[in-house]
Amino acid sequence: MFSRFLKWAGGGKGRNEEILIPEGVDYAFIGADIHSHFIPGIDDGAKTIEDSLTLLRNMRDMGFKKIVTTPHIMIDFYPNTRHTILSGLDQVREAAVKNNIELDISAAAEYYIDESFIELVEREPLLPVHKNEVLVEFSMLYEPPMLNNALFRMQSSGYKPIIAHPERYVFFHNNFDRFQEFRDRGCYLQLNLLSLSGYYGRNVMDAAHKLLAKGMYDYCGSDMHHEKHSAALKGMLRTNIYNALAQYPFLNSKLCL
Repeated sequence: MFSRFLKWAGGGKGRNEEILIPEGVDYAFIGADIHSHFIPGIDDGAKTIEDSLTLLRNMRDMGFKKIVTTPHIMIDFYPNTRHTILSGLDQVREAAVKNNIELDISAAAEYYIDESFIELVEREPLLPVHKNEVLVEFSMLYEPPMLNNALFRMQSSGYKPIIAHPERYVFFHNNFDRFQEFRDRGCYLQLNLLSLSGYYGRNVMDAAHKLLAKGMYDYCGSDMHHEKHSAALKGMLRTNIYNALAQYPFLNSKLCL
């Protein structure tokens, strides 16, 4: 299935070089973006509704049809709730309509896995990206001791975890079997698109290329917070990264059906 891009994604010289791409290419083949931070003032993403509108216009212009924006829920830094997220979603939707931004906009959350998250799973319904699929992240410095238990609790409660940007957990870079373990446990893996460009550093880029080459990603997402992310994502359309992404069977488009 993946033979068409294994050579490109597996590493080596020139994989991020600018190449001749036909005019008018965009990310329409992805369809839905499942990871972003567009609700203003509630996390480290958009600060104002004007920021939100700018980012939404950029996503529309890059070919996306649906946005599932995913504010952080992280008790010590961003103690958001269903209410703060869904109220913010109403604000963003209303502003998008008034400004003629034609996008299907919904909201979920990016849940930070810690002890508070385990309590939350048992206390109230989570906000899914799609059906029962819930986006989660955890510390990028070390594997949290409750990680396996948290994933088990989620699944026991009927949720399917989507692990955000696995390539950014540097402590797994020397243990790629861990990524396969997540998939064997029934988790999805979500690529941050900008990881492929080197935006988060060489080690993250190499891990992302390796995971892509092995066909281990299920979803992709922009993880967009601000205009710098937007500009970098647009710039990727001029590189050979685009060709490999366009051939990969991401699940994102199912959200547009």
